[in-house]
Amino acid sequence: MSADLKESPSQTAGPYVHIGCVPSFAGLEGMYRGRDLGAQMIRDGVVGERITIQGRIFDGAGEASKDAMVEIWQADSAGRFNSPGDTGEASDPSFSGWGRQPTDGETGLFRFETIKPGAVPWNDGRQQAPHISVWVVARGINLGLHTRIYFSDEAANADDPLLSMISDTARRSTLVANRSGDTFHFDIHLQGEKETVFFDV
Repeated sequence: MSADLKESPSQTAGPYVHIGCVPSFAGLEGMYRGRDLGAQMIRDGVVGERITIQGRIFDGAGEASKDAMVEIWQADSAGRFNSPGDTGEASDPSFSGWGRQPTDGETGLFRFETIKPGAVPWNDGRQQAPHISVWVVARGINLGLHTRIYFSDEAANADDPLLSMISDTARRSTLVANRSGDTFHFDIHLQGEKETVFFDV
């Protein structure tokens, strides 16, 4: 590199993640012939218990992020993924298994209307407790963060292979969403005393 040329500064996602992924958040309508991709996970006829997942993403100072984006992936109620490469039994055609939402620009809240997933196998044949995989992009994060949502009303959590790897029960609890009626509340803390467990995937 020439001594006269300087490396440009590293940039986080900035506003472009919203323009490309959730354009309605940026005030752009009609880019995907209706709703933003990932905005609706369930259609009429879906099998399983309908639930809502909602929460906020907090930075290290305890402030809610109002311009982050959250994606989730999950199995259907029978534990089957919507995957073209999967050679197993077909998943529920009325359920996409994938969702994408921005955090609200005023409250910082994210919200998914979905179904409670079924158990899926671990790589050694054991069953994983029902869970949802989560990916977070926010200001100040150069690479998206991966975590999981487990459910407070699931006895199977006690034997889940991944949860069992986390010896500190307080840290383990950062992956568990608490139930109130049909809604599971799940906050994500990026740093600090309540920092959510993130996975290196």
